[in-house]
Amino acid sequence: MAKVKAKKKVVSIKQGRAAKELENFALGEANTQYSMTYAPEVLEAFDNKNPGSDAWTTFLCTEFTSLCPKTAQPDFARIYINYIADKKMVESKSLKLYLFSFRNHGDFHEDCIQKICDDLAKLMKPKYIEVIGEFTPRGGIAIYPYSSYSNSKPLYKSIKAKRFAEYSPGKYTMDMSKIY
Repeated sequence: MAKVKAKKKVVSIKQGRAAKELENFALGEANTQYSMTYAPEVLEAFDNKNPGSDAWTTFLCTEFTSLCPKTAQPDFARIYINYIADKKMVESKSLKLYLFSFRNHGDFHEDCIQKICDDLAKLMKPKYIEVIGEFTPRGGIAIYPYSSYSNSKPLYKSIKAKRFAEYSPGKYTMDMSKIY
């Protein structure tokens, strides 16, 4: 337990995670290292304390950047990551550093989204995950790739099939009328 002094009283705050559970994370280090090349090795996972429960977790990266592999021009996007964890969850700072590692990575939009989905599925082995990219229009064309993965259980396979069949830009992210 951490102790915090408040008005000459000692107040105990119960921590949700033991120090030992957190000792191997880069989180909170004084000097953050940013990779200048694609770096899936920076991703870290932690134990889900509630693997028997289903809950959605959503990450929104509003400043994703990668490079066009042909022209080397920068591409910008919002990346949505929606998942239902199983035994592991992704640590958010490592996810930020991982997404930043695409900054000088040359790949097409669809490849970036597929790669992110594959890397996170490999790291966490979630019950279900989907990754959606909403790339800023360049040359008058906006591209919104979608990728998903599920484990082999029928419930999650059906979620994957349903969401994939019903996917359209803005369906699982932000209403398109709010973008333009």
